[in-house]
Amino acid sequence: MRLGLIGRPGAGKTTLFEALAQAGAETAQRKESRIGTVRVPDGRIDRLSALYNPRKTIYAQVEYLLPAPAEHVKEKSREQSIWTQVRDCDAVLHVVRNFNDMAGAAPTPRGDFQAVDQELILSDLVVVEKRLERLALDQKRGKKPDFPEEPALVEQCAVHLNQETPLRRFPEIAGAKCLRGYAFLSAKPCLVLFNNADEDERLPDVTGWGLTEPCLAIRGKLEQELGQMSAEEAREFMAEFEIRDLAMTRVIHGSYSLLGLISFFTVGEDEVRAWTIPSKTAAVDAAEVIHSDIKKGFIRAEVLAYDDLMSAGSYVEARKLGKVRLEGKTYEVKDGDIINFRFNV
Repeated sequence: MRLGLIGRPGAGKTTLFEALAQAGAETAQRKESRIGTVRVPDGRIDRLSALYNPRKTIYAQVEYLLPAPAEHVKEKSREQSIWTQVRDCDAVLHVVRNFNDMAGAAPTPRGDFQAVDQELILSDLVVVEKRLERLALDQKRGKKPDFPEEPALVEQCAVHLNQETPLRRFPEIAGAKCLRGYAFLSAKPCLVLFNNADEDERLPDVTGWGLTEPCLAIRGKLEQELGQMSAEEAREFMAEFEIRDLAMTRVIHGSYSLLGLISFFTVGEDEVRAWTIPSKTAAVDAAEVIHSDIKKGFIRAEVLAYDDLMSAGSYVEARKLGKVRLEGKTYEVKDGDIINFRFNV
């Protein structure tokens, strides 16, 4: 899973990236795209690891993409090149400046958010108009589209985009199988991050914006500094300034849930591991995430809910209490399920 950071210049995208990835300000890399792989904090993994004391503990991960700045892109259309970098991402984090800039200028979060959103919409509209031209030409030649529903869906996209509405507001269109290859920018799930000054924890008043996207307030600069401290220094700093929790943890969890993802666990003396799947995934498809052979030879899934294991104190005791159950291929895996797949190949 990869999320791209977008926003107007000066919004704090680089600061946020370095806070998330706990990376230093590597100026040599700022001319290129940067990718940070971040561990998803999960107290359940911590407790399972303490229970099993495995050789390895593996957390779920998420990737963040910081596109190369426009001034370093050697192409005719610099802005278009930035969007090209983001098109391969699964979702976007829209960073909005909500602090006074270095010149003392007050933030204009609503205008900044709408300006970038319009860029996404216009970029998608270019794609749609070109495709409509192609479909019309194919129709004249008697060539049928690969997907019969495609022309009507593309027409709907054109209507919404011309009304300056992002496609993410229409899940039935954004999720249409025949449109996946378009990689629409405005269809990508979006988490809005208002980047505040160090002393400001509040969200701006977004009443009247018409926002349907989830929003978080962050203090990017403060969190960047915390990310570069040792664990002990960070704890002392947070205690001194009464910082209850790190916004970056909420951003990572928000990124994870933005795409409707959940975790199931495999446990043992060798390894305790979190596996990432979309919600409502069938057991047989979850098995494939571990290995394709497990899916091919799937027999049953031995399932124990995380909370039931913690209440019982051990797997053996949970089994005695009847909490361990056998499920078939179509069972929908729940967040926190501990699964042992039975298979034969």
